[in-house]
Amino acid sequence: MWCSRTALGRLQNIAPCTVTGFHRAMSTLPKVYVTRKVPPDGLDILRKSGQVQFEMWDSDDPVPRVELLKKVKGCDGILCVLTEKIDAQLLDAAGPNLKVLSTMSVGFDHLSLDELKKRGIRVGYTPEVLTDAVAELTVALLLATSRRLIEATHEAKTGGWGTWRTLWLCGHELANSTVGILGLGRIGVAIAERLKPFKVKKFIYTDVEPRPELAKMIEAEYVSLDELAKESDFLAICCALTPETHGICNWNLFSKMKKNAIFINTSRGGVVNQEDLYEALSTGVIAGAGLDVTTPEPLPTHHPLYTLKNCVILPHVASASYTTRNSMSALAANNLLAGLRGEPMPKELKL
Repeated sequence: MWCSRTALGRLQNIAPCTVTGFHRAMSTLPKVYVTRKVPPDGLDILRKSGQVQFEMWDSDDPVPRVELLKKVKGCDGILCVLTEKIDAQLLDAAGPNLKVLSTMSVGFDHLSLDELKKRGIRVGYTPEVLTDAVAELTVALLLATSRRLIEATHEAKTGGWGTWRTLWLCGHELANSTVGILGLGRIGVAIAERLKPFKVKKFIYTDVEPRPELAKMIEAEYVSLDELAKESDFLAICCALTPETHGICNWNLFSKMKKNAIFINTSRGGVVNQEDLYEALSTGVIAGAGLDVTTPEPLPTHHPLYTLKNCVILPHVASASYTTRNSMSALAANNLLAGLRGEPMPKELKL
């Protein structure tokens, strides 16, 4: 249903003779399609704004591609999530009215940026609001992997818990360790800030270039990718997925890492060569891996990585807190409305 609660509320206070005028006014409002049932804060902003009429795919599951291509036709704006591929086909289906795309995500690898730029379509996204949630989850995943918590829980549930044994389920400590960060941005800094109380000895990082201001906040040292692999006891992947970072975590990287190293990825699955990671884990080249992102998503249940005790896999839940998801939804809605008004967005992706 195309919605504008504010406009409907106004209708209750006007005379019947103005109904035709009301419908005429409604028809001139910008038309928006919301591709998923997003958290309520964002929907409330759209409804109460009185500035748009919108239709939403009212489900927790992705909108079918055929339905999506049909529903975006003639839209002025689209609010999407990371499961929707926004490419030339979709933009052609939407047509020339489309002026603004707002994605409820910090990543934008699902967007064809060249096509959006070529067509003059503005793009909003949702960085920063999910920094704390992602950093917290990264630390939780790191600890669960390094201290073998999932494996230990399974042993307790299935009768493996017997007499106390000296080296049974031993893991690796953060104290006096070197933590490496691949891609030092806000999330990388937030992870380091949370890990520092664990008595980490040293933070090192690699990026496309040194990030002295951010590095100063956590007293991190800039190193080459090879040095990052060789020195890190724990390696956290925080980089965006770009053509340059696609598959950057491969055998060349894993083969240089310490045998006791723990590899953690909460960025995007595409930065990891999963076949190489399986080989490194199954042959003891590295000690363990924790993944919140994979390729594809969801990762098929028969994937070899699931067979490994030293690999913890989560279903892409790094930003899954009520506070963060509502904040992302609200920011996506405000980006969309500002873009449709021709005003600066709170968070616009510069193309």
